[in-house]
Amino acid sequence: MNEAVATLEGWYALHDFRTIDWTAWKAADDEERAGALEDLNALLDEWNSVSEAGTGSTATYSIVGQKADFVMMHFRETLEDLNAIEVEFNKTTFARFTHKAYSYVSVVELSSYMAGNSDEDPMQNPHVVARLKPALPGSRYVCFYPMNKTRNLSDNWYMLPMEERREMIRSHGLIGRSYAGKVKQIITGSVGLDDWEWGVTLFSDDALQFKKLVYEMRFDEASARFGEFGAFYVGSLLNGEKIDEMLKL
Repeated sequence: MNEAVATLEGWYALHDFRTIDWTAWKAADDEERAGALEDLNALLDEWNSVSEAGTGSTATYSIVGQKADFVMMHFRETLEDLNAIEVEFNKTTFARFTHKAYSYVSVVELSSYMAGNSDEDPMQNPHVVARLKPALPGSRYVCFYPMNKTRNLSDNWYMLPMEERREMIRSHGLIGRSYAGKVKQIITGSVGLDDWEWGVTLFSDDALQFKKLVYEMRFDEASARFGEFGAFYVGSLLNGEKIDEMLKL
């Protein structure tokens, strides 16, 4: 059996994509819409208090295109916490005006491909802990996509020796680090949790950096030979004011 890479896991993650039933929203009377917005804003305030306390993190983004209208991203300590968030949202009046478009369940992951031989407990390293329990940065734009490593007969990532995989990941990581300060990346693992193996969430104040980064990585062997990608979702930050503006008739 080939050697599996060791991983460290942190907060669980839920990307909850929704569409808005604009016909129903317009048909509702002013009082019903006001009540729905009040419910939604109360929930957003509750999520913001969790983020401020550092016991989780939440961010909401509008989505450009027809795949969804907005996404709620939640990072929490347990799967039960994520499930409670889903139920809490679904109980709101506002949820009646939305439809589920797509969701992705995963857990923040760091692999040991680049790890040294230190005997130090990584969970005692504040830098490692910060990466495993990340505060969503509140950047202007977001880009999310799921991905796999191929398991074809000719190009099977999981049949490569550890050192070969390690070298390709090192090369891949160098490209990502060249975008430091321009793009923040959070990798979440979903093997056994969802239909893909990883989720990649990119944040930037310049949406063109998503295109530049992903395009450059296409030429890296780890992506060119072994990368399989799902749908891409891109959007812009929604705060309380922007949510009210989006839903205003």
